[in-house]
Amino acid sequence: MIHHVVLGVSDLEGSSAFYDALLAPLGWRRHLEDNGVVGWGIAKPVFFVTEDPSATATHGLVCFSAPGIAAVKAAWESGLAHGGSGIDAPGEVRRTGSGSYSAFISDPDGHSVEVTVGSD
Repeated sequence: MIHHVVLGVSDLEGSSAFYDALLAPLGWRRHLEDNGVVGWGIAKPVFFVTEDPSATATHGLVCFSAPGIAAVKAAWESGLAHGGSGIDAPGEVRRTGSGSYSAFISDPDGHSVEVTVGSD
């Protein structure tokens, strides 16, 4: 089990607005905002962004589980409306590790983010 994830972002305010919008349809909320760090989760913060003016996205992907297809679509739309860039629109996906229905978006710094609902 992953304990937490931290991403460096160049604009803390802009990235925080993006993740607020992206994560709200998934039931996540902002739990922490302190000293250049913002954290989200359901019961406690497990995903954090920290301000780093030199931050650049390299390789990798952060994936958030959604409770259903409607939440995947809502997260995609909210993320695009708050500074994200579309990679792959919501739809059926058969990639390694992905659920059966996913959307892929880049955050304002170019970090790849997936929102998915599994096929269990």
